This record gives sequence, C-alpha cells and structure tokens, in this order.
Amino acid sequence: MEKKFYDIFPLSCIEHDVIVSAIGDITVAFKATLPELFTLSENDYEALHQVFIKAIKVLPDNSIIHKQDWFLESEYKANFGLTQDSFLSRSSERFFNERPYLDHDCFIMITKKPSGRKAATSLFSNLLRRSIVPEQTIKQHLVQDFLDTAAQFERIINDSGHIMLSRLKELDLTGDEKNTGLIERYCTLQPQANMRLVRDMRFKNEMRIGDDYCQLYTLADAQDLPGYCGSRINYDRYSTDKTKFSIGFASSLGQLLSCNHLYNQYIFIDDQKKVIKKLESKRLRLQSLSAYSRENAIGRDATNDFLNEALSSQRLPVKAHFNVLVWNNEKTN
Repeated sequence: MEKKFYDIFPLSCIEHDVIVSAIGDITVAFKATLPELFTLSENDYEALHQVFIKAIKVLPDNSIIHKQDWFLESEYKANFGLTQDSFLSRSSERFFNERPYLDHDCFIMITKKPSGRKAATSLFSNLLRRSIVPEQTIKQHLVQDFLDTAAQFERIINDSGHIMLSRLKELDLTGDEKNTGLIERYCTLQPQANMRLVRDMRFKNEMRIGDDYCQLYTLADAQDLPGYCGSRINYDRYSTDKTKFSIGFASSLGQLLSCNHLYNQYIFIDDQKKVIKKLESKRLRLQSLSAYSRENAIGRDATNDFLNEALSSQRLPVKAHFNVLVWNNEKTN
C-alpha cells in the first residue's frame, strides 16, 4: 500500500531558521567542523568532553541534542589549477587524485519539547487543554529564551577551539532549485547537497531508498554498552606499551567504519526534579522489598549511590541513544 510522504511527514514548517514539528517541538540546527582523526591527545579529548558537559548544562529541561555524522565513500579530486607550478604540489595532486576516502559531514540539532507534555492515552485529550497548540510555538518570549540558550551553547563549543559551529539557515534546511536541503538530503540519502535525486522509499520486508539497501542498528539499552565508557580509548594499532595513541570512544562507528553510513547520537535532558523524585520512589520501593530478595537489596544500594552522587555533583539527568544507518546498492545479510 503506497502512502504520500507529506501525509506522514512529522515536520510542520520552518520559520526564522527554526524547525517546527507537527506536535510543537522547535529545533535549531548547526553545522559542526570537527578536528581531524588522530590529531587530538588524551588531554584534548578530556577537555573537549568537559566542554560538551558545560554546554549541555545551559540547555533547559526537556531538551534533546541530536548529533548526526554523515560518512560517504568519495574519491579525491585533484585541483591542478591551485598548484602554482610547484613540482611537489603537482606530484602530490597526481598521487592523491581519485584516491578513495570517507567524506565526513557533521550536524548538531537542539530540540526543545513543550513542557508538560503527557503521553497520549484514552484518559487524556487535547480538548482538555486551555490551548491545543503548545505555548512555546505561539509565545515569542519562550521561543526567544530557547534561541538564547542555543546561542550560548554555540558560544561555549566555539570557545573550545576544537569544534566550530555555524547556524544553518532556512535554505540550508529546505534547499532550493539547485541544492538539496539537509531535511530532504536525510530523507532520500542524497550523497551530496548539490545533487537532486527523486527516490522512492520502500519498507516492505526490507528498507530501501532508491536503489540502496539500508540496515539500521540501534543501541539504547545500557546493558549492551561496553564495560568502560569514557571520553577516549587507546587505538591499539598505533599504541605501544610506553605510548598510548588516543581516539574517540565512538571512532569505530565513525571514520573507522569504511562504508556509507549515518551515525546518530541522541541525548535527552529530562526534568531533574521529576527524575530525582522518581528515583526516590524507586529506592523506597526497593527498600521495602529488600528483605525478600538479594537483587532488590543490590538495586536499592545502586539507586541510593546514584542519588547521592547526583545530588552532590549535580549530575545531569540525561539519557542517551545511538543508532547507525548503513546503506549500499547491493543487498547484504
């Protein structure tokens, strides 16, 4: 059964360079320029990690940070016109001409969900609200407050010196007659922004976009994570017993994964008061059941330790989700 794309498209409009979803979420997007792979030291990774934590703290509750990395198989195209008749420059261009490499683009989106949103059930209806439309989409000062915090997030990241963010405008998101916008490019997996291809989407028995077969791998359960998660890991191929060569913790899903793929990272910032209240309720429930099961006692102690650390160090009440979308023009298992 075929469906028109605009019937299920979740976005409503783009106004003043802000994406507005059909349920009232507002989003601002940035293009990020990241440092090259194998160029940061252990201290650089740790400093960059602390910068992201500082930037996340300025965002309001009920926010979502979406970091999207595009990795596309490409070939280097030499530019002999800029060599200025230098023998070494011409030799370098000839040597690398048509060499395959993995092209990388990075985008960071910050979304603000309407406060007080409840899950849709038969007991709750939009008709019981004072306004069907979320307040943040009709009150200018609420939108401006979110834009101010997003701008502060941008300044903190740019001041680090390692990552540069630039705000995407409306044409960068929607595109024009010559270039494809980020939204259309993502929906149709356009390899380049200056290409305009019309592709069908098929989800029956398999996921296909145009002639490409797609596979989606997701990681949302903490039990599936490695035993150690940090700002960096050692790259064993270039490391020795005396020297440790640092790379990012997720580099194996990024530049080191040699195929066309999209790597999405989501960070959900919850309401701290509600999270702590929920954990307190869970701790009391486990306390009352600890006499009947050792697992309940272990869970009570772990919840209590997390609460104490969160209250003492003001840990962010965040949840994370990761997924990788891989595509190829050949069907693979």
